[in-house]
Parts: sequence; structure tokens; C-alpha cells
Amino acid sequence: MSQNIKKIVLAYSGGLDTSVILKWLQDAYQAEVVTFTADLGQGEELEPARRKAEKAGIKDIFIDDLREEFVRDYVYPMVRANAVYEGQYLLGTSIARPLISKRLVEIAHETGADAVAHGATGKGNDQVRFELGVAALDPALKVIAPWREWDLNSRTKLIAYAEENGIEVPSDKRGEAPFSVDANLWHTSSEGKMLEDPAEEAFNEVCLRTCHPEDAPDQPEYVTIGFERGDAISLNGQAMSPATILTELNDLGATHGIGRLDLVENRFVGMKSRGIYETPGGTILMTAHRGIEQLTLDGGAMHLKDELMPKYAKLVYNGFWFSPEREMLQAAIDHSQRHVTGEVRLKLYKGNVLVVGRSSPSSLYSLEHVTFEEDDVYDQKDAEGFIRLNALRLKLLAERKHRLGEND
Repeated sequence: MSQNIKKIVLAYSGGLDTSVILKWLQDAYQAEVVTFTADLGQGEELEPARRKAEKAGIKDIFIDDLREEFVRDYVYPMVRANAVYEGQYLLGTSIARPLISKRLVEIAHETGADAVAHGATGKGNDQVRFELGVAALDPALKVIAPWREWDLNSRTKLIAYAEENGIEVPSDKRGEAPFSVDANLWHTSSEGKMLEDPAEEAFNEVCLRTCHPEDAPDQPEYVTIGFERGDAISLNGQAMSPATILTELNDLGATHGIGRLDLVENRFVGMKSRGIYETPGGTILMTAHRGIEQLTLDGGAMHLKDELMPKYAKLVYNGFWFSPEREMLQAAIDHSQRHVTGEVRLKLYKGNVLVVGRSSPSSLYSLEHVTFEEDDVYDQKDAEGFIRLNALRLKLLAERKHRLGEND
């Protein structure tokens, strides 16, 4: 441990782990600690974090409402990319980390701190995301990861340390926590303990944000989302801010049991992990965005975006939000969204979200060209030459195969 550290900015939730980390940093580094608590829409009262920090003697306490910035500058760019990791995961935890890292660095600059600290463990992805973010924004800052340094490697030791130092231990923390939860306005993630056996069903015990689809209303509900240049700007004709739209969609999705996922994923650090995710509003928004793109994106642009998307999603998942390659991909994606404007109507029913209508002033859909009725704009005879040219290389391959006597 470096004794040159004078001031540390801690990403602080006010929970048991970060409360212990706060005290441990004071003791181990003999440094002043600044706390930073981000409101990303996790649905928790944040003032208790302020009171706990004050009780610990912290002078500089930052509690920032970042919900609008989170959705506008991080979630919306990701939605424009239709980013999904390993075919299913909507990247709810991943997309929050670069914003937290950015604000940690900003507060370090504002307060003259020479280090930042986080509470991520040495087995997960978040340590990578936080530290890559800090490295990209200010490589001169030291990053402290207590879980990789201390010997408080069990819940028993953590609680004992808390009790020795007068840190409040909530009653629900004294037993073995059934699983850990991370939440923000985009999603809820639950991992660990009772979820570590991927053979065991866990939705009924774990889901915090959505109702069970079988308990959802027996009547469907319809919602219309308006888009401008790839970003949602209205619900049912009413203009709203990005965070307000996502909040409203979360309520709708929760009511109808939408956005549940049980996933075994490949962590960046090399191991597989099982998580239960709830992304009600995000699932609706992503479905709607694909719906408006179907109408407004050229086929070549759409297919190229679909090829780029897994690379983009992997960069976000692995913590490379501030990398030049993610920014390059974002520039291409944003260019594709110039005409992604219009409205999408969706049907919500018992865990499902379906696009049932779409319209756009920039639509590329031509009824004249696609109709099965008589038209004056498309000569069906043109298809013959098109097919003949595309078949030429296949014919040549078949002739060679026959000539050489190959059977497969």
C-alpha cells in the first residue's frame, strides 16, 4: 500500500461493504476519503448514505442525480446500436460503470484527490470496467480495489470488522445473503449464492422489479413510442425526457411481466456466471427501436449494423466504453440513425412485447413495389437476369465438382 496517497474518492453506496471499505481506507492508507453516491435510478433512498458518511467523519460528500445523463448519454447510444451481449443480455450493469468512472475522475479533480476506490470484487467484470474507465480518463490517478488487498474475505470477517469499528450492520446482513443485487434505471441484476446452481429455477424467489407473467393482466396494453434520429422522444404522443420515458416504460413492463432473463454468461475475466436479469423498460425500448429501423434503414446499412453490433456489445461488456474503437463504431451507428424517425406501436401482454404497427416520414417501405397486385414500377422479368448472374458461380462450382467426380 502506498503511503503517498493523501485523498481518495470512494464509490459509496452506504451499504455494509462500502461502509467497511470507507473505514478500511482511512485506516490502511491514513488518507482523507471523499464519498460519491450516484443516483442511477436504483430506486433506493440515498440520504441514508449521506448520514452514514457524515457519521464516519467524511467532509466532502457527493450524491449526484445522474439519471438523465445515464439514459441520454449512455443508454440511448447503446440502444441505437441494438447492443445485446451473447444474444440476450441488454448490458444493464455494464453500461452504468463508465458513467460512474467518469464522475469518480471528475470528483477527484474537483477535490484534489490522488486516488479513487471501488467495491468490486476480484472475480467479476466490474473491477475491469471501473479501472479501464479511470485509465482512459486520467491514468495518473491510482485505483484502489480493497477486495484485492485486504484479508476480510468472508461475510463473518466483514461483520466482525464492522462491529469492531462501530459500523451499523443491518439485520438482513448478519446471515448469509441469498444473492447480491445491482440495480439502475435500465435493469436489475441478481447473482451469487442461491443462484450459483444454473439447474435450479430462480425467477419466483429473485425477481424484484417485474410481476410473474402468468399473474400479469389478462388484457393486453398498447403503447406508442416516438423516435427522432434513433432516440425515443415521446410516449403515446407526449414528449418526455429520456429518463422519464424509461421510467414509464419500466412501469409498463413490470406490470406485464416483460424483460426477465435467466442467463449463464461468459465473464471477461474468464469464468462463466449465472445471473437473473430484469429489464422491463429496456426490452420494450429495444424492440421498438428495431421496429422503427425496419422501416427507415436501408437493407445494406441494417445488415452492416447487425454485423457490427456483437463487437460493440462486447466492448461495452468488457469495459471499453472510452476506447477509440467503441467511439468509431458509435460514429458509424449514429450516422445510420439520421432518418430513424417515426412512431412504433407495441402490444404488451403476459411477458411479451410485440411490434404491431410503425410509421415514419422517412420510410423506405414502398407499397407500389411490394404489392401482390398489378403495379407500374417493377418489371418482374428483371428478376430473371438477377437470378442468372447470382447463380453463375454456383453453376461453375457444380460443374467442377461433376468434372472431378466429387460427391460432397
